[in-house]
Amino acid sequence: MSLKSLIPVGRDRTVMRREFPDMFTSLQREIDRLFDEFTMRWSPPAGRRPLGELVPSMDVTETDKEIEITAELPGLEEKDVQVNVADNVLVIKGEKKAEKDEKDKEYRLFERSYGSFYRALELPSGVDPNAIKASLSNGVLKVTVPKPAPAQVKKVEVKTAA
Repeated sequence: MSLKSLIPVGRDRTVMRREFPDMFTSLQREIDRLFDEFTMRWSPPAGRRPLGELVPSMDVTETDKEIEITAELPGLEEKDVQVNVADNVLVIKGEKKAEKDEKDKEYRLFERSYGSFYRALELPSGVDPNAIKASLSNGVLKVTVPKPAPAQVKKVEVKTAA
């Protein structure tokens, strides 16, 4: 058997090219497009959340000395918000209650969200929970977390074994 007999040829006796990689690439692109179209129908536009879902927007900034978490909590008071720290996890949770005296109102559009929310952030190890401070002013919660001191490097002398 010669080497030429192993090379696939077409009807016009030219060497056939395998189209499998292009066919699979095209199939993969089509599947990706279908999934993208499907998920776009169910996901909110960038920067918007589904109606009825209460998730506060947050900013986390860091300096050499502290981590600052700022969360937007419009309409909430101190009694509606809890900030807890356990096992290096900072938890911000609360509840926004709906107004009760709306018996005579008919809604045509309802976009305001009510309900409870929960946000958790992992803190660096070594943070002192007693040094964390939180304040709420004009619907903005500000949590300040002092960063732990950097670990001290201690050189260990290596001795020969006896």
